[in-house]
Amino acid sequence: MTTATAQRRAEFRRKVEARQGLLVPGAFNALSARVIEDAGFEALYLTGAGVTNMSLGLPDLAFVGLAEMAEHTARVRDAVSLPIIVDADTGFGNALNVRHTVRVLERSGADAIQFEDQVLPKKCGHFNGKAVIGADEMVGKIRAAADAREDANLQIIARTDAAAVEGIEAAIERGRRFIEAGADILFIEATETLADIERLPALFDRPQLINIVIGGKTPTQSQPRLAELGYGIVLYANAALQSAVLGMQKALGTLRDTGRLDEDPALVVPFAERQRLVNKPFYDALDKKYAAS
Repeated sequence: MTTATAQRRAEFRRKVEARQGLLVPGAFNALSARVIEDAGFEALYLTGAGVTNMSLGLPDLAFVGLAEMAEHTARVRDAVSLPIIVDADTGFGNALNVRHTVRVLERSGADAIQFEDQVLPKKCGHFNGKAVIGADEMVGKIRAAADAREDANLQIIARTDAAAVEGIEAAIERGRRFIEAGADILFIEATETLADIERLPALFDRPQLINIVIGGKTPTQSQPRLAELGYGIVLYANAALQSAVLGMQKALGTLRDTGRLDEDPALVVPFAERQRLVNKPFYDALDKKYAAS
């Protein structure tokens, strides 16, 4: 582990533990990660739903596995210097699979890894028809994850989907058990009432992540309000994805209807801006440096 990696993870842990509502967008590939970094955000979330939707054109129903998430993690790690939270779904199996997942994703460049307590194959947290594994089994997974990491500042995020299945009180009880098992951050998914959003941060001695799904089940609240309540992370996992899809639909609709598409800033980024985002000037300089004399 390099000094830069250790420093990045330690600083990221400090920011989360400050409980000031660190605003974290989701990335679905390396270029979206670059856009997030360029926009000035301080961390990003590599979303399993986003990778599934954008790489496979499929819904978030456990179609991607560890190898694909590790490959995407490594690509994003090479593209940006921001801390990366990686969505590892259920850990792709039992506690032994979770242990292996942590080892693979830590080497790939993750700074925090999220595991959830759904039955495999899992579903998007804002879909209906979810089921959860037993709390005891999930406790074992969290323990395995915490034990597997090489760097103690690699944070383990425990997500529970029990609120939609067994009720919010059951989710709270699971959260307590997951923290005791070694989770650094708690994530109670699909909280449906403002009253629960407001009371949850005070119930636990670890920071919490709240996921704002645009069009989902959790009432949208502003980042300043969620920071005031004491959330560690305010996640917009698929804001980039949904806005990218809208942008493509608008631009391609214009192309279809008119038969041409100009460099209209209302529809496309300029050619030069695209090259800047992929760091072409840097590679132009390297090309000159290493060119034959």
